[in-house]
Amino acid sequence: MAGPTTFTVEVLTPEGDVFSGDVVQLSTRTVVGEIGILANHVPVMAALRPNLLRLKISESETREWAQAHGVLQVFASHAQLLVEEAHPVDQLDLGALEEQKSDAEARIADPETGKGSREAAERDLERIDVFLELARGA
Repeated sequence: MAGPTTFTVEVLTPEGDVFSGDVVQLSTRTVVGEIGILANHVPVMAALRPNLLRLKISESETREWAQAHGVLQVFASHAQLLVEEAHPVDQLDLGALEEQKSDAEARIADPETGKGSREAAERDLERIDVFLELARGA
């Protein structure tokens, strides 16, 4: 007897819920590579890298977000993603992202920037580069 073909997914940010519902498949990127989750997946806990988060709701509906750093937990037919930010790909603001990129690059290049601030700027730049790629449709 086959098990269920859908499972529950929650996508949460500090600003609130981004998505909560049943899906057929979840696809994203962890620090060790791409991952796809289907119903009845083994338990997983993984750190997430900025990437395209794709949720296949049904055979005819897929939703996509630009996802920042975070954590994925899968247990008992439930997946929870806790991410710093998640934005619908079609709502990314190319101009704002270009400004954020310039700011992050300036912080990295500034000799007065401390180690912690430089690491934060490098992390920001990683996210911004992925978001720009998604915004440009690459």
